[in-house]
Amino acid sequence: MIFVEKLRIQNYKCFRRFEIDFNEHLNIIVGNNEEGKSTILEALHLCLTGMMNGKYGFSDVAEPLFNKDAVEEYINSLGTSNPLQPPTILIEAYLKGEDIAIFEGNNNSMRASGKCGIVYKVELNETYLESYQDLVNSPEGVKSLPVEYYKVERYSFAKSPLTNRQIPLKSVIIDSSSNRSQNGSDVYISKIIKDSLEESELTALAQSYRKLKSDFGTDAAIDAINQKITQGSGITDKEVSISVDMSMRNSWDTVLMTYIDKIPFPQVGKGEQCIIKTNLALSHQRTQVSNLILIEEPENHLSHTNLNVLLSNITTKCKEKQVILTTHSNFVANKLGLDNLFLLSNKHCFCFNSLHSDVVRYFKKLPGYDTLRLVLSKAAILVEGPSDELIVQRAYKDKYGMLPIEQGIDVISVRGLSFKRFLEIAGSIGRKVAVITDNDSDYQQKIKEKYKDYDAVDCIEIFADHRDDLNTLEPQFIDANIAKIDDLRKTIGLSADKYPDKESVLKYMINNKAEWALSVFEGSTRYNYPQYITKALGWVNER
Repeated sequence: MIFVEKLRIQNYKCFRRFEIDFNEHLNIIVGNNEEGKSTILEALHLCLTGMMNGKYGFSDVAEPLFNKDAVEEYINSLGTSNPLQPPTILIEAYLKGEDIAIFEGNNNSMRASGKCGIVYKVELNETYLESYQDLVNSPEGVKSLPVEYYKVERYSFAKSPLTNRQIPLKSVIIDSSSNRSQNGSDVYISKIIKDSLEESELTALAQSYRKLKSDFGTDAAIDAINQKITQGSGITDKEVSISVDMSMRNSWDTVLMTYIDKIPFPQVGKGEQCIIKTNLALSHQRTQVSNLILIEEPENHLSHTNLNVLLSNITTKCKEKQVILTTHSNFVANKLGLDNLFLLSNKHCFCFNSLHSDVVRYFKKLPGYDTLRLVLSKAAILVEGPSDELIVQRAYKDKYGMLPIEQGIDVISVRGLSFKRFLEIAGSIGRKVAVITDNDSDYQQKIKEKYKDYDAVDCIEIFADHRDDLNTLEPQFIDANIAKIDDLRKTIGLSADKYPDKESVLKYMINNKAEWALSVFEGSTRYNYPQYITKALGWVNER
């Protein structure tokens, strides 16, 4: 099996310089919007195939492909004593596997020998150097990147020019969020089918297609139509006829349509398209050819059941293939394994392969947890249930004038047994996390002993009250607001006759946790909050 072990990008779109090391089989990339997840897939696919959005990128060099900071730096330098050369796009795919010695060399940006790989490079063409200098020295100067003077090259680390036929790693990109087609046929499913066929089958298909085109011109009805056109055109004394384009560029894979149950493939639902494309790519069995499958947000347009089936297929069938996918779905990330997760943040990448196997196994079995909310937040507050979540959010708003999520701080309700599993994720990526929890009438054992492993972890802090008699949020809230018990009764909607004292109010709150907390959250009255909660809010808000 051949796979991509490393991707390096320079000056391509949002990346000035970027590097990521991939797993051999399954890779899951997560990150906030505009971090470059799609750009990673696009750059890798471009390097391996020379194609972007279904078209060859060799003839379509445009300024938006270049990193805007690199372009701006270049433009600003031209009026100085130290002008820069136009920026160069460099994409390198480092390969690993058997029988790829022809790709080995030190012609890579790392200058590392013994590495095998492919380089995609967009740079100033020296052939036009004189014309370029004339442009720079002209009175008008350079106001934008002179892409007309660029060239595109693709070669191995041995500096040998490459064609797609020479590359043994076939890349296919599957994006269910868009419907990319060419001449009525879906370019990606055509490519998957084409890559799945043996040479003899491809030859037979091409011959049948040529025969189909040839037979069109000999059909009696077409012949009669052509005679009528010739006789009635009046535009020339030569024969005028309708026929099929017989040029080589008009090949079967751009014209023939794929049907699913006699429905044209582009008319099938996008979720079904994603499943079919992925399963076709996973079932690819051509000998001496490895498969790289790039999947953009597989959760789009899929029901929970169909997504589960698709992920199961990916898990079981990717053992002989490499899969790289992007997602915003907790379910996808948890189900496929957090140890295969890559967090993209501030154009840097962090891999989760150091997570303990028990944590990975736990979230695979219970994939509904909001793990990505923790991963993608600036900071997080973990609480035990919905009532704690509501009170913490209201306390934060009363203190800082806005909800925590408005400052990038996510409040996540986590069952008690899962706290430590979330904390392992937080510790591994240095995410700032405050845990707000009950002492359950045993502060020493349930708090101090349980979380002692995190005492020395700077990014994690545990907040709970040390008084064992105030064991949960409800007695804590009553204790903090004993002077406001009448206001609390009114906010919750309790009558003084039926709930005359704090004990009866407390009993109601314990039996109706979400209801009382929601009333406080939505009410106009400002309350005091337990000290351990206010301390947690102050700590997590520190920058």
